[in-house]
Amino acid sequence: MVTATGYAYPWDFADDPAAVDRAREVGVERVAVAANYHSTRAATPLHPRRRLVDAAHAACYLPIRPAAWQGMRLVPRASRWTVPGSFAAARKALAGAGLRVDAWTVLTHNSALGREHPDLVRRNAFDEPYTYALCPQAPQVADYCATLVHEVAVLGEADGLILEAAGPLGVDHGGHHDKTEFAQWTPVQRQLLSLCFCASCRRAQRAAGLDPERIADRVRAAVGPAHPPKTLEDALGPQTVAVLRGCADASASALHTRLVATARTAAPGIRITVHGSASPWATGAFAPLGQAVTDGVDAVVANCWAAEPGGGPVAALRDLAPRSTAVGGYFRPETLPADEADLTALAAHHVAAGLGEAHLYHLGLVPRAGLDRLRDLVTALRSA
Repeated sequence: MVTATGYAYPWDFADDPAAVDRAREVGVERVAVAANYHSTRAATPLHPRRRLVDAAHAACYLPIRPAAWQGMRLVPRASRWTVPGSFAAARKALAGAGLRVDAWTVLTHNSALGREHPDLVRRNAFDEPYTYALCPQAPQVADYCATLVHEVAVLGEADGLILEAAGPLGVDHGGHHDKTEFAQWTPVQRQLLSLCFCASCRRAQRAAGLDPERIADRVRAAVGPAHPPKTLEDALGPQTVAVLRGCADASASALHTRLVATARTAAPGIRITVHGSASPWATGAFAPLGQAVTDGVDAVVANCWAAEPGGGPVAALRDLAPRSTAVGGYFRPETLPADEADLTALAAHHVAAGLGEAHLYHLGLVPRAGLDRLRDLVTALRSA
């Protein structure tokens, strides 16, 4: 049977005793509560006392122990808009209702730390920093990610760990009033603009026998006003693309292996889920998973917000993951078909593609009609 996980923020449960009941009514067995999350302005349409929460910067919703972060350049910030212990309070309320709780942890998407440490963020071929995107190729960033996973696994006391932005972000998913869609860049141009040329990535390219400046020149030409290339190979050459993919796959494997080992050491029985993409050139928060899903990852989740009928992202992850690894799809209600027959067909396509988990965004952000639509999706998936 398809299982269901609903996503939420810690503040969704503060001063709202009905929030847990609403989660159960949707049909979820698990709730992913944000333990470390990027900046956001979040609606709370069903909360009895508020309608908006302005989370002004990326923050950790668990205690930040100075000893754990001693000597590190990157240290998470605490929240100013929630009371201390908000994650723990949400976990207690959910567990008391018989629901399992996952600690939803965003890793490299952090504008506050990126602005403070511009040498540790992704940089495109024009040497323009993506301040929202810490580059995991930098050792300091990898250390930050591992320490954050350790602290969340130890202090969160959750049943599972869900990792988002567990790898490099690209030109998409930037944040504040993003206007990049007006440029009408093609998917290939967006992939090219997502290639990183920070100091750490340049060193990795040189170590692989590439010339970073030559590649950057080609990228700049390909995203210029001339006719855009149809493939990455057209823009950079097949050999260069193959080497870049090898570098990206090796980096993804190394990071995920380290994160899994760290989590298992901190909390041996914890369930590990990774948001990811089968594409080596993914440009958003669902970072590339590499050539294969890392051993020890219990589930991988594809972004299905486009809700295409064929279940493409799910099928791609199913092909990438071992049979013991569950594959999930991430859904939001307004992208789902309005017609019940179309919703039933969509659910059947995803289940046929290998979907075993529904990840529902978002229990606190959407109105009652949105929760009802998510419940309808869960019902359709379980009937498929």
